[in-house]
Amino acid sequence: MKKITFLGAGSTVFAKNILGDCMSVDALQDFEFALFDIDQERLDDSERMLNNLKQSLKSTVNIVSYHDRKEALREAKYVINAIQVGGYDPCTITDFEVPKKYNLRQTIADTLGIGGIFRNLRTIPVMQEFARDMKEVCPDAWFLNYTNPMAVLTNVMLKEGIKTVGLCHSVQVCAPDLLKSLEMEADNIQWKIAGINHMAWLLEITRDGKDLYPEIKKRAREKQNEKHNDMVRFEIMERFGYYNTESSEHTAEYHPYFIKSNYPDLIEKFNIPLDEYPRRCVNQIEDWKKMRDDIVNDQNLTHERTHEYGSYIIEAMESNKPFKIGGNVLNTGGLISNLPNNAVVEVPCLVDASGIAPTYVGDLPEQLAALNRTNINTQLLTIEAALTLKKEKIYQAALLDPHTAAELSMEDIVQLCDDLIEAHGDWLPEYN
Repeated sequence: MKKITFLGAGSTVFAKNILGDCMSVDALQDFEFALFDIDQERLDDSERMLNNLKQSLKSTVNIVSYHDRKEALREAKYVINAIQVGGYDPCTITDFEVPKKYNLRQTIADTLGIGGIFRNLRTIPVMQEFARDMKEVCPDAWFLNYTNPMAVLTNVMLKEGIKTVGLCHSVQVCAPDLLKSLEMEADNIQWKIAGINHMAWLLEITRDGKDLYPEIKKRAREKQNEKHNDMVRFEIMERFGYYNTESSEHTAEYHPYFIKSNYPDLIEKFNIPLDEYPRRCVNQIEDWKKMRDDIVNDQNLTHERTHEYGSYIIEAMESNKPFKIGGNVLNTGGLISNLPNNAVVEVPCLVDASGIAPTYVGDLPEQLAALNRTNINTQLLTIEAALTLKKEKIYQAALLDPHTAAELSMEDIVQLCDDLIEAHGDWLPEYN
């Protein structure tokens, strides 16, 4: 039996994208799609939606919902992970509201920052449970991780001995979206991206051998006095020379330069949407109520293959037709030679029947590696905190976080961590 297991299958729209993509692939028609989620209602919604999609696409895959996670994983060849531990209510609310008492503001809080640290700390124990189950019932499966914080969670699964790649769609849309925003043609372009997740760098972008960066920077400067949604990334590009993969609302909280209580005018100057992620969560909840019936019960539901990497990876492994991705992998042997070997990096990777082969990048421009290292520091200390269950490692991760450290004293950072540990309660393990 060939089996793709989807953990967090109650994410119905994302399940439609990833598994709908897989239904479109000839090489995957004899697979079972094993669905698992702790929310029974959402799991039922996804099963119904996928069966409707199967009929519309005339696919022959077998869709099965499971109530036992280990049975869902048993003999899986591929495992897709899209969970969110603690959800919007209560955990995201806690991640935003407790830091506000210290005048520490955030935008997304799903990658780095104090919110990213605690999102990791409540998710890592669940990921370790996945790893234990997989080692027992599907030890050779590939784990395709879509859950944030990407770098840390991918790193943890690799430490657990699971074949893992972290996947994010910011790489494949970076260059085309940048050119579109600057009213430049995106056809026949070649680009190279490497760094860490959500802070990978557009190292080169050319058309017919011509470097497009001079024109990109010229047009970006011409937009610096008009309000738009990418002002933070344009400022980073102006000061450090390169454009990064993840959006400006994300980027604003990875650095100490933008969200500053002593410089409130920066929020307006760079058009930074504080509390953006909670707003999105509320809107998504409301949108789902409106669209649920149309998606779940539409017997004529259709789907076009997306740019998400998941189906392309599985197709490449099953058909041995090579495909290139931007993947999150361990920096083994110094793929990026001026970043730590024990960090997870985002680099071009070749996928075929032999698996995922990351490519060697070499040194990043030193200023870019330096920015990456400021984030890696917090990532690695967060992993230590989760694996040792020592509070002092949580404190150290937060003390090294660029945005948190720029705003708060050491004493306040420690107290904030204690407040968050208390507020999250049973969502976290016991720390010493």
